[in-house]
Amino acid sequence: MSREFVYIEELARHTGERVTLQGWLAQKRSSGKVKFLVLRDGTGYLQCVAFARDVPAELFESCDRVPLESSIRVRGAVRADDRAPGGFELALDSLEVLHAAEEFPIQPKEHGVDFLFENRHLYLRSRTPQAVLRVRHEVVRACRDFFNDRGFVLIDSPQLTPAACEGTTTLFETDYFGERAYLTQSGQLYLEPACMAFGRVYCFGPTFRAEKSKTRRHLTEFWMVEPEVAFLELDGLCELAEQFVSHVVARVLERCVEPLKWLERDTSKLESIRPPCPRTRYDEAAVILTSAAAQEKMREAGAPPFEHGGDFGAFDESLLTTDLDRPLLVTHWPAAIKAFYMQPAPDDPSRVLGLDMLAPEGYGEIIGGSQRVHDHDLLLERIRQHDLPVEPFRWYLDIRKYGTVPHSGFGMGIERCVTWLCGISHLREAIPYPRQIHRIYP
Repeated sequence: MSREFVYIEELARHTGERVTLQGWLAQKRSSGKVKFLVLRDGTGYLQCVAFARDVPAELFESCDRVPLESSIRVRGAVRADDRAPGGFELALDSLEVLHAAEEFPIQPKEHGVDFLFENRHLYLRSRTPQAVLRVRHEVVRACRDFFNDRGFVLIDSPQLTPAACEGTTTLFETDYFGERAYLTQSGQLYLEPACMAFGRVYCFGPTFRAEKSKTRRHLTEFWMVEPEVAFLELDGLCELAEQFVSHVVARVLERCVEPLKWLERDTSKLESIRPPCPRTRYDEAAVILTSAAAQEKMREAGAPPFEHGGDFGAFDESLLTTDLDRPLLVTHWPAAIKAFYMQPAPDDPSRVLGLDMLAPEGYGEIIGGSQRVHDHDLLLERIRQHDLPVEPFRWYLDIRKYGTVPHSGFGMGIERCVTWLCGISHLREAIPYPRQIHRIYP
């Protein structure tokens, strides 16, 4: 497809040339005999400069009249300038307004969080959400490249399911032509049969949890990447998780220099992320969390006290990773607080071969996974113990009848990973249009 204009990201190849660009007016300012217009085209920002002595009076005066966020087409000579955004500026000699915008609701001043997310469709034009979503874009690319390059096959798991992956209390229920169906919590159950066909598989898509939580770590709709591997046991799963996260971090550090700089992310805290990561069993972590020193810190922070046998809270996860420069892998969790499909530990059936990866800097769990139960009768028993109906899981039990093997997998929430890598405070910033218990607009 031919085009007569260039993108801002291409300007290095056009230094000294006269080019045409088009985009939106992001900023403007005037300084006596010079006007500055900042063009945004989706690939970058470009300062366009008009000197009164060099351009017609009509063009010079029109620079003041163009409303912010108007779509414009500009033409001029490209010149290198280290002081300008992106290292280049345009000596403006032509300005065409394609559409004069109304007064833009988001102005260069402080706005409340609710206002910005009520206007998320417009706030996406701002530098901060653009920086975060460029990191997200690279995270997604890195995830796909990691698995594709290692021979994994992409399997698209369904979003509508007849069965719960982790119990029905956090499921969105819907009527499916007179039958009960749910929006999926995970693609895992459908990946397990696929890994018996292809050996190494993964899925990537949206998942849904009707959890009535207002914390900064929860969304009702979020995206997960989930690998599943036949003949893989817990130790191999831990190694896969380490390699995977290290790959994603390295890719973001390499390709998202400018977005991370805009976000003022201290990238030195990410540069040490590489295998091996520290590992601990749940019971060892529980000893730390039930110590007098840890309990005192919980009281000072107003956090609920940790009880041995219970799940980790956000503050508990932060305590465990405070002094670490790499993610912490926690394994061998109490069976009572984990999902029905997790394989019991051979040395203690009260513990399962589960894995949680906790990010450093207090960002908490970014990966959850396990070795799966591969014995038919044991899985049937676990389904009944969890008070789940057997019939919807009949197909899931089938794969334990025909050449069953040990297999393992995990899921990584994209938003949790992006939040950590960007150094931001809330998952709602890490997805284009967040869905929370009080927010479904826009």
